[in-house]
Amino acid sequence: MSVLRLREVTFRREGKEILHGVGFEVEAGEHWAMLGPNGAGKSTVLGFCGAVTHPTTGTVHVLGHELGRVELQRLRRSIGHVNPRHPLRSPLTVGEVVLTGITGTVETPNRWEPTAAERARAHDLIDLLGLTPRVADRWPTLSQGERGRTLIARALVSEPRLLLLDEPSTGLDVAAREQLLDTIALLPRTHPGLTSVLVTHHLEELPETTTHALILAEGRVVAAGPALDVLTSANITRAFQHEIDVEHRDGRWSARTARRYVVDAR
Repeated sequence: MSVLRLREVTFRREGKEILHGVGFEVEAGEHWAMLGPNGAGKSTVLGFCGAVTHPTTGTVHVLGHELGRVELQRLRRSIGHVNPRHPLRSPLTVGEVVLTGITGTVETPNRWEPTAAERARAHDLIDLLGLTPRVADRWPTLSQGERGRTLIARALVSEPRLLLLDEPSTGLDVAAREQLLDTIALLPRTHPGLTSVLVTHHLEELPETTTHALILAEGRVVAAGPALDVLTSANITRAFQHEIDVEHRDGRWSARTARRYVVDAR
C-alpha cells in the first residue's frame, strides 16, 4: 500500500520555482532517508509528507488522500513529527510532553485530561525508550539526547501510520547520536506497521534499518529507491558537487572526501 506518492511536483515561493518535477513513492513499512545539501528542497518535500504544504503543480497523496481534496487537520492525526527544534517554552515534565502528542499541541491544553488508556500508552513508550527514570524531569533540565527520545515517544503516542524525523540528530554528541539511532532502529520491531521518513545531511546519521533513500539537489531528484542502490559514491558526489567516497559496512553508511594519491616514482 502506498503511504506517500508524489507525481511531477513543482513548488514556487515568491515567484521562484524551488522544486522541479519531484516524484517518488513510499510503501507501507518502508523506512526512507532524505538527503541533500542545504537548499535542495528537503524541508519543502517534508512539508508535503506532513500534509502542511500544498504543491504548486503536480499531485501529492499522503496515506491514500490527495492534498487539496482532504481535510488536513484530520490527516495530520495519523502523522507523527519529530522536530529537535520543538518550540516548547513551559517547563513540562517528560510525561507531560509525551502526552501532548495526543492533542497535537506544544503545550498541555487547558482543562484537558488524558484517558487511562492514553496514560498507559504514554507510560509504555516512555519505558520502551529508556526514559522512565526521567519521567518527572522537566524539559529545560533534559539533555539533547533525552529530548530527542522524548519527542519520538511524543510522536508515537498518537499511534501514527507515518513518522517524520526532521534531522533528529541535530545538536547531539556522538554517544547521544548513537543512542538515538539505536532507538530509531527499534521501531520496525516495536511498531511493525509504521512507515518513516528521516531527513539528514549526513550519511553517518542513518539508522541501520534504513530501507530506501531519496537524494535531492537544487530542487530535483538525483536518485530514489532502495538504499543500497541510491546511496552510492556517484550519487552523493553528484548531489553535493564534491567528490565523496561512500562506504556501507555492518548496516551503517559513512562518507569521506575521495582521495587521489600520486606516487613519486623517484
